[in-house]
Amino acid sequence: MIGIILASHGKFAEGIKQSAEMIFGEQENLQAVTFMPEEGPDDLRAHLLEAVESFDDTLQILFLVDLWGGSPFNQANAIHEEMPERTAIVSGLNLPMLLEALGQRFASDQVADVAKHILTRDVAGIRVKPEALGEGIDAPAEAANEEGEEAQVGTLKPGTVLGDGKIKYVLARVDTRLLHGQVATGWVRSVNPNRIIVVSDKVAKDDMRKSLIQQAAPSGIRANTIPVSKLAEVDKDPRFGNTKALLLFETPQDVLAAIEAGVDIKEVNLGSMAHTKGKTMISRSLSVDEEDVATLQKLKDLGVKFDVRKVPADSDENLDKLLKNHDLI
Repeated sequence: MIGIILASHGKFAEGIKQSAEMIFGEQENLQAVTFMPEEGPDDLRAHLLEAVESFDDTLQILFLVDLWGGSPFNQANAIHEEMPERTAIVSGLNLPMLLEALGQRFASDQVADVAKHILTRDVAGIRVKPEALGEGIDAPAEAANEEGEEAQVGTLKPGTVLGDGKIKYVLARVDTRLLHGQVATGWVRSVNPNRIIVVSDKVAKDDMRKSLIQQAAPSGIRANTIPVSKLAEVDKDPRFGNTKALLLFETPQDVLAAIEAGVDIKEVNLGSMAHTKGKTMISRSLSVDEEDVATLQKLKDLGVKFDVRKVPADSDENLDKLLKNHDLI
């Protein structure tokens, strides 16, 4: 995993680091360096070198700086010139860029690959050093056709088999907020779905919420909201054999209803269950009442495994232990 140093005028770097970790979870090998009004270039260079030295000396480093030609860039560039094989610089620091970098460094430990990936995702307003990294890179490809697979499925006769004829559930998640930043960035990059499906009888009847969910979908991925009965139909429809779906449920009760309707869900990610009156907080993101506990036990009895994590970077917590700690089982 490469190291990333954020450098900015003022506390922007610290703030964007905090924002990214709210979405992606706490990150290793990520440092923020600020250049304050009372400081000079030597102070800034010292801060950057301190950040560099905080990493293992074999680690490659990506500098994400706010402005090309500004003091953070200039001092990062001086360090780059001293260790060009180990570093790269990308300017125009923003939150989508940082999230792309955090996701891509799981796929490559080469700083040049991560810098190139950022350029292919959003060339406009972003420059890179060394300049050779940008050679031969075209503008980003158009997002996938939103009709895509759904249009293809709709034109096929019932019974037509695509792929192996079985929809793939890359993640089934319980999240009161359904589709939001942590899902649209962290989890989508982690499990790589080509479809997001919100499963809720209640939300499927709410046109406003359905519209907001569609708008929140990441570029190139279609989001649908359907009732539990529809998911049961899709689960048995061989025309969805090429679909890799991320399922989102508001409650564990909806998960149980889907499984009892015949949907083949073997593992459930418990990401967020909001606290309301009468519920007990068993972790920083999960609150349950007696009905929730009974439902979770039924799911366990059906052989469902639980992955208790808010974001991919979190460690999996033991659900039984959390419940026992609060005398709920």
